[in-house]
Amino acid sequence: MRITPHFRVIRTLCSARVDPEFILHAFKQGADGVMVLGCHPGDCHYIGGNYRTRRRMALLKMMLKQFGLHKDRFHLEWVSAAEGEKFAEVVNGFVERVTKIGPSPFRTMKEEKEAATAQAATAKNADARVSAAQ
Repeated sequence: MRITPHFRVIRTLCSARVDPEFILHAFKQGADGVMVLGCHPGDCHYIGGNYRTRRRMALLKMMLKQFGLHKDRFHLEWVSAAEGEKFAEVVNGFVERVTKIGPSPFRTMKEEKEAATAQAATAKNADARVSAAQ
């Protein structure tokens, strides 16, 4: 089974290394969804990293709801390195859900802001050309 090309993998040594701030930054930059995958609880190579991840991500999920993001834009799942087929199923299912939700509201806001900035710069350049011609 293959994973969709609309997904970027960022590897870390442990899911506990994924700071919630990184996820918030990804959403701020316009990510449509973010998924954190980690070892099954009790199978962490770094003792209890996945337990820490579970607590942090539960709090993060509540924060994301307060920011107005759909609950399915973030997902935490336990998948071991030996579960390649499960990995592909989880990734493809996540991408499908996020695609149905549509683009991130932060991405649309960012695009609108960039368009307004470009339009203002164009208008400023046009004004400067008119002033220079007079």
